[in-house]
Parts: sequence; C-alpha cells; structure tokens
Amino acid sequence: MKSLIKFVVATIFSSTLAFATPHTIDGSHTEVGFSVKHLMITNVKGEFTKFDAELDFDYKTKVFNKLEAKIETKSVDTGIEKRDNHLRSEDFFFAEKYPKITFEMKSYKVDGDEGVMIGNLTIRGVTKEVKLEVEDLGTIKDFNGNNRVGFTLKGKINRGDFDLKWNKALELGGFAVGEEVKITVEIEAVENK
Repeated sequence: MKSLIKFVVATIFSSTLAFATPHTIDGSHTEVGFSVKHLMITNVKGEFTKFDAELDFDYKTKVFNKLEAKIETKSVDTGIEKRDNHLRSEDFFFAEKYPKITFEMKSYKVDGDEGVMIGNLTIRGVTKEVKLEVEDLGTIKDFNGNNRVGFTLKGKINRGDFDLKWNKALELGGFAVGEEVKITVEIEAVENK
C-alpha cells in the first residue's frame, strides 16, 4: 500500500512539473526595486539594474515551479552617485566581497490569480527565508505569438538580519536609515521555445 501511495504522489508531482516551462526574463520590462526610510520621515527608493533569473511557470495552473534570481550588488542605483558608492561599500552590501544577492524559491501557494512565494534570500553571505506576495499576475501572447507572464513580487525584510547594520543616531532620536526595507520586483518573462 505504501508503494502505491508513493507512486501516486510521484505521478501527480511529475505531471504537474510536466506543464511548467522555462522562461527568459525580459530585462527591458523588469525592475528590481526597494525603498527604505531616510531620517524616519521619507522613503528613499532605489533599484538594481543588473540581474538574471531562471523561471518555470505553468500557464494552466498559474503555478511557479521555479524562480532563482541573481542580482549584481554593484548595480545598485538610487540616482545619487555618492549614496550608491556608500551602498556598495563595506558599510552596506560590500560589493567587492559579496558581488551577488540571490533568491531561490522553496514553495509557491496559489491564491486565486495571485499567490505567496517562500524562498531563501542571501545578502552578504547571510541566508534567510522570506515571504513574497505575488500580485497582478497576468499572461498574454505577444505580437510574435510568444507566451509571456508578468507579475509583481512584494515583501519586507529587516536589513539588520542580513548584516546591513550601518546607521547614525539622530540628535532628536531615531536613526538616519530605517531598518525595514520594502521590496518590489516587477517581472516580465517570455516562454522559451
């Protein structure tokens, strides 16, 4: 009986994966963004301009079976060169020693047309499990007849958990840089043929 159950589970699992197809990220329509409080009163926004990802998506079930991403820390861009150089330094990302931020999906749970993705995020050699909400999931055939999927990933992390601890205390209380970092990633990907 146990072997029959194992066979059924394996068959269901393999048939689910059979419909998932690899995709290539469309870099010109993808943005890896973040925001963090400055002086506890405003949000500073930034992005990473160099990244790559491997993505498997099932159009029938709207399930992600794989998402693995690599982001180049040197590509951080907030629009201010002095601040970007500080972010690349040992105070923050230490880009020379840790050239990549990585994300590897562990599970995905469908919730209607959206869902929740759980995965391992690694920054500065520190790996933590994070939860990302998948929003605005949509699919379409483009002008060339290629299947495309687009979606938004949203989540929050505490930067201190990843050894991004630099800060300055303010005279009136509080700190120069907030601890919470909001992540917003807009992804468009095209199915490989």
